[in-house]
Amino acid sequence: MKVVFLTLLLGLVCGAPETATEIDPSKVTGEWHTIYAAADNKEKIVKGGLLRCYYHQIECINDCKYPSLTFYAKDDGRCQLFTEVRKRQEGDVYVIEFMGTNVLQLIYVSDNMVVTYFENDDGEKITKITEGVGRGDSFTQEELQKYPELNSKRGIPNENIENVIKTGKAPEDSRYLK
Repeated sequence: MKVVFLTLLLGLVCGAPETATEIDPSKVTGEWHTIYAAADNKEKIVKGGLLRCYYHQIECINDCKYPSLTFYAKDDGRCQLFTEVRKRQEGDVYVIEFMGTNVLQLIYVSDNMVVTYFENDDGEKITKITEGVGRGDSFTQEELQKYPELNSKRGIPNENIENVIKTGKAPEDSRYLK
């Protein structure tokens, strides 16, 4: 199960639509916290869902060709801290085989917000998912408008946006309320 959650995170740094040389490591390196998640199959991202995770930290290695990602995810029913280092693939995407095929891409980066998009094909259905992560515990008004726009462009209903800060709690992180 940890690989599924890693899948969410891998798109965060290196699945960028820009070329690898265009990724500014200073914009993605540091503490990050999941603020919003959305999916066309909301069951996968709600509290207890198979693809629910809590971002913690990102470190860019070699201009983000190899990101180090630290995150909380449930594995065997327990919330655990994971750190993984992965390599960006050709086309600035990640493809991971676990519980189906997962194709990830970074779709938005600012100083305070990163949004990832990925599609999980479990063999029966393709689920489209975005994760909006921030350096703080909220987004600016502009970012609050940007996130739903990004979902709409990908066919994810905005009524499926989950406020992760209000509905989840990662160990040792008071940003996530009970």
